[in-house]
Amino acid sequence: MVLQREPIGRREFLKYLGVAVAAVGATSLVACKNDDEDVNGEAESGIADTLIYAQGAEPRALDPAYFDDGESAKPAGNIYEGLYKYGDRDTTVLPCLATDFPDISDDGLTYTITLREGVKFHDGTDFNADAIVASWERQLEPMLDPDMPYATFVFGEEAIESGLTEIEVVDEYTVKLTMRAPSTAFLKNMAMTLAAPIASPTALEANNNNISEKPCGTGPYKFESWIKEDSVMLTAFDDYWDTDNQAKTKNIIFKVIPENNTRVTALLNDEVDIIDGVDVGMADQILKSGYTLFAEDGMTINYMAFNNDSGVCTDVEVRRAICQAIDVDELVFTLYGEYATVANSVMPHFMAPYDKDIPRIEFDPEAAREILSDKGVTKLSCISYENPRPYNARNGAVLAETIIGYLNAIGIEVDIATYNWTDYKSKVQTEAFDFCFYGWTGDNGDPDNFMNLLADSNWAMNVGRFNDADYKALIKEGLETPEGPDRDAVYQKCEEMVAEKRPWLVLSHSKNLVGLNPKVVNFYYHPTGSAFMKTVYRTEDE
Repeated sequence: MVLQREPIGRREFLKYLGVAVAAVGATSLVACKNDDEDVNGEAESGIADTLIYAQGAEPRALDPAYFDDGESAKPAGNIYEGLYKYGDRDTTVLPCLATDFPDISDDGLTYTITLREGVKFHDGTDFNADAIVASWERQLEPMLDPDMPYATFVFGEEAIESGLTEIEVVDEYTVKLTMRAPSTAFLKNMAMTLAAPIASPTALEANNNNISEKPCGTGPYKFESWIKEDSVMLTAFDDYWDTDNQAKTKNIIFKVIPENNTRVTALLNDEVDIIDGVDVGMADQILKSGYTLFAEDGMTINYMAFNNDSGVCTDVEVRRAICQAIDVDELVFTLYGEYATVANSVMPHFMAPYDKDIPRIEFDPEAAREILSDKGVTKLSCISYENPRPYNARNGAVLAETIIGYLNAIGIEVDIATYNWTDYKSKVQTEAFDFCFYGWTGDNGDPDNFMNLLADSNWAMNVGRFNDADYKALIKEGLETPEGPDRDAVYQKCEEMVAEKRPWLVLSHSKNLVGLNPKVVNFYYHPTGSAFMKTVYRTEDE
């Protein structure tokens, strides 16, 4: 149920739920509740019935094939499941809707996977091999919809001769996957929260292969409603297949509160239970108010992307001069303090083959001024986003203004346009700019997941529009090389090429910052940026 409604607070929203849910009928939240509970109440165990998670932007979609943002992935990651999943606190791959790991042929080109029996989608459809075909085949060439931003990233693409080409139904609970070339990252890709999860084939058929507003998966929570620009409500799925691990909380609400200060106020006023995208300037206030701040090193990179496709920044000397004008060490310390570290390369320091000795461009504003003057560069344009992001715990506008300050200091004028995050995701693909601001939270802990960004043909992923044949050849080699030192060496070369050609100015690796009511139990912000809520609950005073 997708509703249009003005934003409302926690208490009013919970009251509204009682009315909206009653209108939905037999499949509503009311059917999930005991007779002695009301919509504002708590279960007999002392666990609150409803938990509210506030995020900074609206989901773009709730069909895994049609989004590439964390705001969509957070609710969707609780609605859907894939053949594989990650460990609760890391990117160890584990079976989920598959019963075991794939049987991979000696040449690495075929994967035979046995599927779990007795699993039902939220609409009652049986999970089987046909569901894999329905969910994945639509994301493969030639059926691939241009609006599916993550498909090539997960399943590969013909342009670099990688990825999945065919899905064969062997029997009802066995599928065989055929690859163009071996892919060491593919098993990890199948556990991603984006593109890889399995949707109900019945729902897909009924909605022209796009269930962005009518999501239906096999996960511990089912979709109840989407109040645009306000919230997404999920309810516990009573027929969830994993009977030993049912959802702890009856109702999860992902509430949209774009303004950071307002999110913090909502947490401290007990209007919401969890907030993400915490601005570092608000961290002390959360702690001093007796609330919990989750702060752990993220699998992230915060960067400034040059337009490598058109304009003055197609000149590598211009890109390097702009980098020289910016004191990255000072910027990171000033903006983020203890909540981020200076990035030396694309990958975070805990991921092989990170190398602290990759050459950095030293801060030299006078050299930058001279080079840009010789090149006739006096004015640049940039675009940025308004919201804090997991990789940028300020927001894109603050970061952009700081960078502009460095460029103004050497006589470069900069025009800037900022957009809310949802609009920005489109603007980076359509607007003209010399540089823009972006970032990345790793999906699977594999080096390919970071370095492949600069090889992707989709500008929603490769926002700097970098297109280098030698770089793409390295990415292909990395995909086909087995885990170990030889593979690490390939991605080391990728890092060195980024340092040489400077398609990005890498800035920082962040800590993930989440504010929590101290009554919230079992919450962990996953390194992939997802919020898996199955075991999370809030206790209530007796």
